[in-house]
Amino acid sequence: MGKRTNLGHAAASLLFLLLGGCVTSPAPNKPNATGDASWRIEMPPGTVSYQLAMGEVSSGATPFRRVKPVYPPGLLDACPSPQEVPALVIVDDQGAVAEVRVAGEQQADASRHAFIDAVRAAARQWRFQPLLISRWAADADGNSHVVDSGTRPFSLTYVFRFECHLGKPSVSAAAAQG
Repeated sequence: MGKRTNLGHAAASLLFLLLGGCVTSPAPNKPNATGDASWRIEMPPGTVSYQLAMGEVSSGATPFRRVKPVYPPGLLDACPSPQEVPALVIVDDQGAVAEVRVAGEQQADASRHAFIDAVRAAARQWRFQPLLISRWAADADGNSHVVDSGTRPFSLTYVFRFECHLGKPSVSAAAAQG
């Protein structure tokens, strides 16, 4: 019986050594890549605004849904220097983003295009209260009332900023109304 026990221990030890060779050390954990976004409104030089006539009042043109841009995952390992992407967001008379224009897009390299694509994908999902322009008048008794009103398209210029810190992306945006 002693030989069987020793033989059993030897077989178990051999099996343990063979299985031990299959064990690999775990890959180091990379930081979890999550994007974050914020924005500010800027008014670029030369921005054209609606000129309201006497008795006209504007309201709306405020965002109620914003989708954060996603930092391009393929660029996280490279962790490039901060990138800023100015984008003109054109909003239709219903408050939907109709178009996103980025100056210099045609001359941008592949890395820059990844940031531009992220901006466009997010901004196209934004929604705004429509810009409403109402014309008020007073009757003979001096009481004010709306004579007519209508919604109009408008545009905002946003500057999106992408930053990468130790493999973790950060995105912010700034806007300018026009």
